[in-house]
Amino acid sequence: MKISNRRRMDDSSTHNIWRSYSDMMSGLLLLFVLIMAVCLMQAQKNYAEKLAEQAKQLQTQNALEASQTQVDQQQEQLNEQQGQLDEQAAKLSTQEKTLAEQASALQELQEALEDQRIILVEKESELDKQNALLKTKEEELEASQIALDDANELMHEQQVKIDQIIGVKAELIEALDEEFRKNQINVQIDTQTGAILLDSSVLFEFNESELTEAGSQILDTVLPVYCHVLLNSEYADYVAEIIIDGYTDTTGDYVTNLSLSQQRAYAVAEYLLYSMDRFLTAEESAQLMGKLSANGKSMSNPILDGAGNVDNDASRRVEIKFRLTDEEMLSELQKLVSDGQEISAAAAAGQAQAAAGEAQTVVADEQQAGQAAEPAPAGGGEQAVG
Repeated sequence: MKISNRRRMDDSSTHNIWRSYSDMMSGLLLLFVLIMAVCLMQAQKNYAEKLAEQAKQLQTQNALEASQTQVDQQQEQLNEQQGQLDEQAAKLSTQEKTLAEQASALQELQEALEDQRIILVEKESELDKQNALLKTKEEELEASQIALDDANELMHEQQVKIDQIIGVKAELIEALDEEFRKNQINVQIDTQTGAILLDSSVLFEFNESELTEAGSQILDTVLPVYCHVLLNSEYADYVAEIIIDGYTDTTGDYVTNLSLSQQRAYAVAEYLLYSMDRFLTAEESAQLMGKLSANGKSMSNPILDGAGNVDNDASRRVEIKFRLTDEEMLSELQKLVSDGQEISAAAAAGQAQAAAGEAQTVVADEQQAGQAAEPAPAGGGEQAVG
């Protein structure tokens, strides 16, 4: 029993020793942790103070650099200003020299001005004579202008007559075009002359003058419309001639082509005369026979293509056209009116030029006198002080 109690006491004693050792180690560990925490806090405080000190030093360094940059800029500006002052001083010296030269030249010009005033008095006297001559020329020009106005009025009256006849031709061409379109006939009408072009290759066989069946059909379609318009009571009195011209291509000789073109023109005219009773009245037929003519033109007036070369196919043709009453006289009258306008314009221009020449002479004398009397700056003019 005693042995058991002793063992229990030994076990309890051993257990208390280990508990005390554990408590002691726990205390040491806690102390170590506290010491470490204090050390870390102190290190962090020292690091923060060091960073603050470095930031302050960096700020001070930046401020010093900015101040140095500003000082450098101010020094550069001072150098530029000093250079400008030196340049201005050189310019001022040059200008003072120039002003002295100009003062000397001005004195000379003032002396010359007195001489020019004397010359100006003489020029004024001569100017009075020129003005009198100019007035005489103006009176002559006015008389010429009156004569020119009378001539222009006469030419205007003649132009009105010409425009009236030309207007009839334009109306007649328009009426032809409208009538063909109304009858749905596709035919080529020259808007300047009123001529219609018929392809010989359709009207005739090659190198032949006898109408083909297709050619006869074309004439049966085209000729009635053309003759109806030309022999209409509105235009018949203005139409002096209905012309049928035959043309060939440029191959072969002229005489052979002349004969062939004449025969083809005659063939069309003959067909028209034999068939006119079907679409013309007796009065219109009589008018047609009095106005109709047929001509062979051989290879003259060939038609050119877009490249400027002769188009032989297009050149082989028959043209049916008309001539108005007094059309030749109209052409001559237009030429005379045009020549008269050119002559009148040339005469007026000559008179105006003569008068202008006199005026220019007077003005030139005035300018010459004025320029002689006006002193010019010496030494290349004024110079601005910078």
